[in-house]
Amino acid sequence: MLRVLLVLFFSALYPNQPMFSEVVPTQLTCEYMRNPTVLDAENPRLAWISVDPKYRRGQAQFAYQIRVASSEEKLISPDLWDSGKVISQESIGVKYGGTKLLSRQECWWQVRVWDVDEKASSWSEIGTWRMGLLNENDWQAKWIGAPWQTEEALPKPAGGPNGIPKDFGPPAPFLRKGFHINKPISKAVAYVTGLGYFEFYANGEKIGNDVLVPNQTNYGKRPNLSKSLINVEDDFRKYKVMYLAYDITDNLQIGENIIGSILGNGFYNPAKFWTQGYGSPRFLGQVHITYKDGTEEVIVSDESWKIAQGPILMNMVYYGEIYDARKKIKDWASPKLKDSVWKNVVLRKAPEGELVAHSASTDKVTERIQPVSIEKVSEGKYKVDFGVEISGWVKLKNVRGPAGHKIDIAFNGNLYSGENSYILSGQGRETYTPRFNWFVFSGVEITNWPGELKAENITAEAVNTLIEESATFETSNRLLNDIHKIWRRSQIDNMHGGIVSDCPHRERSAYTGDGQVACSMVMQTYDAKNFYNKWIQDIIEAQNVHTGYVPNAAPWQPGCGGGVAWGAAVSIMPWEFYLHYGDRDLLEMSYGPMTEYIKYMKTWVNEDGVMYSQRKGSNGEVLKWFNLGEWEAPGKLLRDDLVHTFYLWRCLEIAMKTAEVLGKKDDYLKYRGLAQETRNAFYKEFYDPETGTYGDGGGNIFALKMGVPEEQYVTVKNSLINSIKNNEGHLDTGIYGTRYFFEVLAENGLNDLAYDAINKIDEPSYGYWLSLGATTTREAWDNSGSHNHPMFGGGLVWMYRNLAGMKTDPNTPAYRHIVFKPQIIDDLEYVSYTNNTPYGRAGINWENKPSEFEMNITVPIGCKATVYVPLEKKSTVLENDELPDIKNGVVFLRKTDSYAVYSVKSGEYKFSSKTE
Repeated sequence: MLRVLLVLFFSALYPNQPMFSEVVPTQLTCEYMRNPTVLDAENPRLAWISVDPKYRRGQAQFAYQIRVASSEEKLISPDLWDSGKVISQESIGVKYGGTKLLSRQECWWQVRVWDVDEKASSWSEIGTWRMGLLNENDWQAKWIGAPWQTEEALPKPAGGPNGIPKDFGPPAPFLRKGFHINKPISKAVAYVTGLGYFEFYANGEKIGNDVLVPNQTNYGKRPNLSKSLINVEDDFRKYKVMYLAYDITDNLQIGENIIGSILGNGFYNPAKFWTQGYGSPRFLGQVHITYKDGTEEVIVSDESWKIAQGPILMNMVYYGEIYDARKKIKDWASPKLKDSVWKNVVLRKAPEGELVAHSASTDKVTERIQPVSIEKVSEGKYKVDFGVEISGWVKLKNVRGPAGHKIDIAFNGNLYSGENSYILSGQGRETYTPRFNWFVFSGVEITNWPGELKAENITAEAVNTLIEESATFETSNRLLNDIHKIWRRSQIDNMHGGIVSDCPHRERSAYTGDGQVACSMVMQTYDAKNFYNKWIQDIIEAQNVHTGYVPNAAPWQPGCGGGVAWGAAVSIMPWEFYLHYGDRDLLEMSYGPMTEYIKYMKTWVNEDGVMYSQRKGSNGEVLKWFNLGEWEAPGKLLRDDLVHTFYLWRCLEIAMKTAEVLGKKDDYLKYRGLAQETRNAFYKEFYDPETGTYGDGGGNIFALKMGVPEEQYVTVKNSLINSIKNNEGHLDTGIYGTRYFFEVLAENGLNDLAYDAINKIDEPSYGYWLSLGATTTREAWDNSGSHNHPMFGGGLVWMYRNLAGMKTDPNTPAYRHIVFKPQIIDDLEYVSYTNNTPYGRAGINWENKPSEFEMNITVPIGCKATVYVPLEKKSTVLENDELPDIKNGVVFLRKTDSYAVYSVKSGEYKFSSKTE
């Protein structure tokens, strides 16, 4: 009552002033997820983004208050945590600080903030999270599997990379368990996992919309792994298996109940040249039922479960799926079915991997695409075009035909991604979707379709790890827009199981080298916090505990060739994650592995300070696939030792910066000295004083990225210019040189050359791929190899950081301080880039008119920016059509030959420079 009277009093006294802040805390996340269903972090990290609908300048968060309760009703008087009013501008990585959280604890939370005027906001929307099974003895369940299978994985086929097994193993097993409930339920939660893939069911319904779960990890030890061609020791830092949690309260009933699972082979039992299997499929699960009278019951996987072979005759992640609907088991996950003829399951060995909560996004159907065209080739044979290459599958709908009629689906991806067949049951209209693998295609060829194939009978479903685009980018040059578009498609096509693959068809492996060159671009395009939080941990955990070696892929598969730059992901990715997302915790977790990898690298450094890795294979001879340098250049590759030494320097530089962030002064000085020694060794070994160059194909790019001695600078820069001119304006770099090619040019006054190179449409260029009809980026500039590789996207950061001109300040990460510095290209009329940063939407939109340049910028709440407004001679700078003034939040800093520089706080600003 007193609160109401106070509100009425102040409203009468100040009728035009709101009592509460108009700032609203939104987009609540916990451990980088919205309402995660299972966590095992002891003190989960909370985050939110505050929004001011009026974009008032200088707005900031003065303080916050978080409340957490064990039920939504208790939030008004929280029983788990009330932070009280905390004077802080922080809104990311705020750790839970309340009562110790127990296994299966469910949490509801809200936040409110105080704005720059110290007015409190209303309470936010409600967020939730659930704790997992935090103690090893919480698990009562046993791993179970099929009695007709052994423990062992299927063997690799003969024939190398193109080999196909003669035997794909038995049909996918269907497992079920019946139990009786005789009183009202308050809550029922299933904690479940299956290897390689699984689906979970309760009383006839599939639970959740996840597919291809759980995420990929190093599940456990693998026999003979160290005897593979690329003989990495099976001695990783950590092994783990991720489990999910599903609320099935509404799926259970008083009376008889059935829970069940279908198991797929996945990467646990892949039988492919590139891989090494772990074992046959297996399941683990337990359902915790809490009754309204306060009692509890636990249903676990054990010997009492029943199992049968189902209609999925073949499911292999590399080879496809065959489904025979005649063998469909009606009501298999329902009490309606009597399972007396089903067999009993057998117990399976538990993988060595630790059971961890699936606190990472899962794969889902993320897009449904209708046919662009359907062409009838002959009776029953059709070609269907979907217009864009995706990874996923096709869904067949309302098919009618006789029992035993087999429909074959062939996919037009340029590399094999498996076969798919559906055998009709003959029981009316039938619908079918694959389950345990994905295909790569922009079109399919359907054979033996019964009757006429219509658009309503077929849909392409794109499948990838759920990740939201956070950015928009557009220019007046359609070619640049299309390059950006095909890279985005290739990127998400390669995101499955919480990793990024090299290609989504041939190898499907989590190459660390491809990952590190593209990660910065991904982080500036997508909300990838949760994704990389998982994958970076995979990389750390794949490190050899004795030598510090980081393999070419993580999770590791023994067909993955690479070298020094691949392992450098253990340094580069955590650092980029820190820059863009401000996660100091992950940076600290990564610091030890970073330095261990440097120790490993230094074992290959000679007395002159040059690194040249020559690791040997199992036959005692130097193995190429351990020691690659550059990769997929259009011409001659750079010397391996040049690339190795560059990445030694890069890792030392990152270790130096990380030590500084973490307050490790002695380490900072140590790595600063080592980085300079390596730089000097690079200069001495690779600079040719007679020709004034570090070499074509990226040598000069790497040198300028490091920073060459002052006396070499002009000569090296001119050498680079001449090299590009000799290539008729084209780049000549592989994946690592391309990562820095455009940025290095822009940062050394050669932005026009960067633009000319990216604007090409003949080989080698991104435009060349587009001229051939590409909807995805390629593995090689000459269009050979895979037609779906995202790695060359790394160089496209130039579009954001230089062309649009928006980047985060490394000294104030996560865009707390933004630098806006567009580098104008006369041929472009406009460029626009926005990104939903950890603190909110930031962006720049510039237009280049005949006598006026205009740029609009947005700075999130609580952030600040340094703004470089391009100048011509005798230009006048205006902000919102007025001379910039401190009273409007615009502070003049300085003027250079090309820019007028200002400092601003949060809000929206409109700068222009007009030529007199």
